[in-house]
Amino acid sequence: MDVEKRSPYGPPPYGPSPEGCLVRAIRLPVRIVVLVLVLPVRMLWDALVVGGRFVRDTVLRPLGRAAAVLGWALFVWPWTALWRYVVVPVGRVLGLLGHLLVVVPLAWLYRRVLTPLGHALAGVGRGAAAALAWLYARGLTPVGHALTRLFRGIGLVLAAVAAGVYAGLAWLVRRLVVVPARWLYRWVLVPVGRAAAWCGRVIVRCGRGLWWLGTAAVHGVGFVLYWIVRVLLVLPAGAVGRWVLVPVGRALAVVARELGEALGHAWRVAGRISLAVGRFLGTLFRRILVEPARWVYRTVLTPFGHVVRDTVLRPAAEAARAVGRATGQALAAARRTVRQARADVRRALFGEPRRPRPAARREPLARETRTLGSSTTALTKD
Repeated sequence: MDVEKRSPYGPPPYGPSPEGCLVRAIRLPVRIVVLVLVLPVRMLWDALVVGGRFVRDTVLRPLGRAAAVLGWALFVWPWTALWRYVVVPVGRVLGLLGHLLVVVPLAWLYRRVLTPLGHALAGVGRGAAAALAWLYARGLTPVGHALTRLFRGIGLVLAAVAAGVYAGLAWLVRRLVVVPARWLYRWVLVPVGRAAAWCGRVIVRCGRGLWWLGTAAVHGVGFVLYWIVRVLLVLPAGAVGRWVLVPVGRALAVVARELGEALGHAWRVAGRISLAVGRFLGTLFRRILVEPARWVYRTVLTPFGHVVRDTVLRPAAEAARAVGRATGQALAAARRTVRQARADVRRALFGEPRRPRPAARREPLARETRTLGSSTTALTKD
């Protein structure tokens, strides 16, 4: 392991590769030419950026807010008003009518008709279930036990018969099939299999010799072809790549690197120049237009606006507020009248609502002050 500290500016492979005099001589003219070409593009780009921000802040954003307000006024508020002042009252009236015409009759039908009928059907079902349970316990269960015993006896008889038949068939199969097959395997198939195995071993040994001869021939032909391809193709291609393509690639890499660095340097320098030009134009625009307009706004338009506000706008606003208060009071009176009319109609249709009965309280309703001679309990109260 190398424990010495290497300098980042040392010789290769620890430091950057040294640059030739040709690269240093070409770098400055290339950067000048690229700066001349990039500067108009950068100034045009900065102008487009500034113009886009100005259009966004002065045109698009107010238009977006106006479109949002217009969309709310055209699409959201009408549906909200329709829901709040039309659909909700109509829904409440329909709900009340549905309760009176559907829920109350159905509740009466369920309470007075369906509930007694259900209780009667439940009693009939319980009686039928009791009858079926008695029939199952007193009639079907004894019959089932008797049939079970009968089928169990029949099954035992059939099992004994099947066991005898199985034993006879097993003895016949052993004498007619198993014993002859064992004799055939021992005295015929075993000798024939051994002879066939010996013949197979001989054939395998001959095949291995032929396989070794074939592989040796293939290896020799492959070795010859390998050296032919190496001498005719690989070595010339390696020489071309090492002595032609690698130097050309290095030269192209140096050119590409210098062009990239020149473009980056030119873009940064053009940005500084564009910033200086933009600041100069901004200062000129502020001196020529903005400051005179600000002076006119501060010294002329603001006093005139204050006069108009004090003499015209404030009296108009006070009058509008007075009209609004009068209109609000009229609408409040109209709402109270409508609410009273609805209460009268409800009282005429459904009668007076039930008032809760006052509970018998042993304590006083009002909170009285306790003294030494009085008490609030029922036992000590005067």
